[in-house]
Amino acid sequence: MSPDPAAPALRPVVARVAALNFGCFFIEIAVAVTIGSVALVMDSLDFLEDAAINLLIVAGLGWSARNRARLGTGMAFLLVLPALAGAVAAYEKVSDFTPPAVLPLVLTGLGAFAVNLACALMLARHRTGSGSLTRAAYLSARNDTVANLAVVAAGLTTLAVPSPWPDLAAAGLIAVINADSAIDILRAAAAERRAAG
Repeated sequence: MSPDPAAPALRPVVARVAALNFGCFFIEIAVAVTIGSVALVMDSLDFLEDAAINLLIVAGLGWSARNRARLGTGMAFLLVLPALAGAVAAYEKVSDFTPPAVLPLVLTGLGAFAVNLACALMLARHRTGSGSLTRAAYLSARNDTVANLAVVAAGLTTLAVPSPWPDLAAAGLIAVINADSAIDILRAAAAERRAAG
């Protein structure tokens, strides 16, 4: 099977998306630890995971369709890692049942939304090329905007009703979104594998 002809145009876009995600991980994890937000822990790990996924895509774009399908399958499993880390953070939050600071939570959620929206827009015109790889990058960025809005909503709800529950609910939603993306990517990888014969 020949390499994907869309690779040269897509590679620099994915590299920029990887760099943005990697930078945002450090900002968001610092805020998450400072204010005690499980949702931000989940979202920061999601940024790190997205950086890794996009770097893998940069490496895999020149591969055959069969090998891209294998890489897409592996990336689907990467999407569930933040859910596992979030479960640990949620368990620790139960022992320290205090709400996170509202203003940093909302501002960080809005900043993350802006970054993920920019990434989704950069990837949108490439989302049907390169099979499961491009689908993985696009779905991850697109779905993360929903997660970011959930973080903002958790902050605003905490302002009205001081409780850690909105933050925990947003963390749970992020886990569900990642699981749904993983299933979509597995389907795309399976279709790509079938097409490769």
